[in-house]
Amino acid sequence: MRALVARAPGAPLRVEEIRLPAPGPGELRVRVRAAGVCHSDLSMVNGTLAPAYPLVLGHEAAGVVVEAGAGAAVPVGTQVVLNWAPACRRCWHCRHGEPWLCAANTAPAVPRGETADGEALHVTLGLGAFAEEVVVPEAAVVAVPDDLPPERAALLGCAVLTGTGAVRNTARVAAGESVAVIGLGGVGLSVLTAARAAGAAPIVAVDVAEAKRGLALAAGATHFLVPDDRLSKEIRALTEGRGVDHAFECVGRAATIRTAWRLTRRGGAVTVVGMGGKDDLVSLSALDIFHSARTLRSSVYGSSDPDREVPGLAREVGDGTLDLTPLISGLVTLDEAPEAFDRLARGEGARWVVTFPD
Repeated sequence: MRALVARAPGAPLRVEEIRLPAPGPGELRVRVRAAGVCHSDLSMVNGTLAPAYPLVLGHEAAGVVVEAGAGAAVPVGTQVVLNWAPACRRCWHCRHGEPWLCAANTAPAVPRGETADGEALHVTLGLGAFAEEVVVPEAAVVAVPDDLPPERAALLGCAVLTGTGAVRNTARVAAGESVAVIGLGGVGLSVLTAARAAGAAPIVAVDVAEAKRGLALAAGATHFLVPDDRLSKEIRALTEGRGVDHAFECVGRAATIRTAWRLTRRGGAVTVVGMGGKDDLVSLSALDIFHSARTLRSSVYGSSDPDREVPGLAREVGDGTLDLTPLISGLVTLDEAPEAFDRLARGEGARWVVTFPD
């Protein structure tokens, strides 16, 4: 089958022929129908993370089960969303209601299959979804309605679940609270959508690209700002001089985390949703931490349980409660995926979705 493969950090991405094993006990073969180009995939190849290579990219996807291994209960023909962090349900975190921190989900890439010339292959976050098919554990899929368009279903597996969960589960934004969102990729736009649904106001979107203004307003922002030396003053002017109740950092950089900190009122909360590099250190004054009484926390996978929350999000998309239209910048083929990565690196659009013919 064909897949998008990274051979080394910074190396050109290429579509190659690969071979995957047959599904073993408790495993499924899924024919991928759509996969979103996510910034976490970019982190696999730009040096932010250090996975093993050669690597099949992709982790935000939806498809149809075409083969089941012994003991797997999901019927062939079921449309599913892939879950890149399936919970083991046995470790301490799982048993204490934190499946998003499951101890079994730590590796950015795992070995599976081989290249056409027989070299051992790795797949991103246990999935490798920029491929015509994937072989995954049954726990790594969540069934969704057959009539849910695959390009929308795919986004539920990462951007939407992460952004919505950050608002609903981690920050627990309430009606009337003020929100700032820094970084307007697919996750940041999902945060805006969820904040609007929660009744937050004002909702201030912040991005270096003026071109994101329309996307931000369509997703739910009441205001859009390009960051400069006046940003803190502009935010305070919108919040009676206090700063926002909640700031969401959706970039994953020390500089933008510090910006989010400065935009937040005393006693407010900063939620870091973006995944950054281990050497990008955040420096805060000890006095500021004490005096501001702010909370700084992260939101891993939206502090969510995908088995429970993805079906709920699918229902919201189906009944029109959750509109994903602003998130999808365009559909591309697998051969066009490398250019979609280039667009992502340049900050163009929200989510480019790779689609596969039936």
